[in-house]
Amino acid sequence: MSIDLSHHGDQDLVPGLVDLAVNVRSGGTPGWLAERIRGTDLAAYPDQREAVAAVAARHGRDPGEVLLTAGAAEAFVLLARALRPRHAVIVHPQFTEPEAALRAAGHEVDRVILPFPFTLDPALVPDDADLVFIGNPTNPTSVAHPRDAVLGLVRPGRIVVVDEAFGDCLPGERESLAGHGGLDGLVVIRSLTKTWGLAGLRVGYLLAVPDVVHELAAAQPLWAVSAPALAACVATASPAALHEAGEWAVRLAAERAHLLRRLDAVTRIRVVPGAEASFVLLGTPLGDIRARLLGQGFAVRRGETFPGLGPGWIRVAVRDAATSERFAAAIAAVLADQG
Repeated sequence: MSIDLSHHGDQDLVPGLVDLAVNVRSGGTPGWLAERIRGTDLAAYPDQREAVAAVAARHGRDPGEVLLTAGAAEAFVLLARALRPRHAVIVHPQFTEPEAALRAAGHEVDRVILPFPFTLDPALVPDDADLVFIGNPTNPTSVAHPRDAVLGLVRPGRIVVVDEAFGDCLPGERESLAGHGGLDGLVVIRSLTKTWGLAGLRVGYLLAVPDVVHELAAAQPLWAVSAPALAACVATASPAALHEAGEWAVRLAAERAHLLRRLDAVTRIRVVPGAEASFVLLGTPLGDIRARLLGQGFAVRRGETFPGLGPGWIRVAVRDAATSERFAAAIAAVLADQG
């Protein structure tokens, strides 16, 4: 079956319905951050130096190991265009943009499909793979792979790209490799989209050894990151912002636990265990489960556009307790109706 690698959660939204399809922080951008962004001088060309220094300090890295990008999506495209892998591998199910970028750049791509419950086994990746992409925590499974398991993929002659767009969903970012500098084969990609509600700003960054950063920067257009995006980088790297993000992660964990408790009581669904991100992945016996939930007033992310999943799978964003109660009742009603 052909898979639409370009499909994203915002395409599953339906006006007027409860949005459980998009995994960006609910409630929008915090007011203080929006104010900082609005205060940017738009008449001046963007100067990255302060933002690069702030991101580097935030992760205990050298500024030469930081490349700011117009969202994580630009980082995927830069890697696909600048690198020349002989054997590129994507560990699925995961975000499809890295594979789409590699294929658009003319690379052949092999898929390693993890079996349920979608936990990483480094031995599944072919020994001759010289470029490996993996998400951590992974979209759409919400699985957070142990740091040591991800580091087990790194070896001489191989670049391992870890997409940590949801890394700060974990209190303390305990599985993050963003602060793991000096390892030639490791590239970590981060995004400000999810935690800070900044999908429209397009801002993220890549962390790697200086040689890799220089190679990718050479493929990047001038002023690729706007002045408002640079202001967001500086603001969200401050101690106060990191404290706020940590508190958000704790609240998210409680809201996710509430949703999972309610889903545990629903028969005929399979919940991927150990969810750690701002969403959960559910398997159901109904190929038209998304359409049936639309009828109940809920928009969810379809699963069949992720390699390794099928039409019965849906990704559900974590929301407040009241919304989770209503969603659990809705999916229970849909499944009971099918008897």
